[in-house]
Amino acid sequence: MDVVVVKYNAGNIYSVVNALMRLGITPYVTDDVERICCADKVILPGQGEAKTAMKYLRKYNLDNVVSGLKQPVLGICIGQQLMCRHSEENDTECLGIIDADVKRFLPMRHAEKVPAIGWNSIYDLKGKLFDGVENNEYVYFVHSYYVPICDATIAEANYIQPFSAALQKGNFYATQFHPEKSGDIGDVILQNFLKL
Repeated sequence: MDVVVVKYNAGNIYSVVNALMRLGITPYVTDDVERICCADKVILPGQGEAKTAMKYLRKYNLDNVVSGLKQPVLGICIGQQLMCRHSEENDTECLGIIDADVKRFLPMRHAEKVPAIGWNSIYDLKGKLFDGVENNEYVYFVHSYYVPICDATIAEANYIQPFSAALQKGNFYATQFHPEKSGDIGDVILQNFLKL
């Protein structure tokens, strides 16, 4: 299976590479348009800042390439946020694949820290990405921004308010959490994506 991890100036890409290698897949990390278009599966992972990431994607025409892909695509963390229409992070226009806007967490109490870092449970799971995953399993998050619950939501979590832990529109899947850092449950989710 030919799996491509998109290189687009976002951090933490190699933790995804290492997780895939644990599952027996050696992915190709690239920003080469032809290689991305020919892959069986494409992953848009990473941590970073929305405007910088979108600037890189636009510079190399990867915004149009990613938006036009027909094979299964998985966005992780900022990859999920970039699939949306707009992010409040530096007022950034994103890929517009999913009809939702990314919001910044606004703490209501002193105990609510931003960024949200750590393990949190996910629930109201829908679709093949979560085959074999029970409601209220714990996965690992690191984020200051979130996607509100919307028509594309296929998993929810709650921090300050309910938000989209995962999204799907057609062949595009996305998780706000990091499956590559979420232990056995994360491995199940990654394997489910690879089976799509």
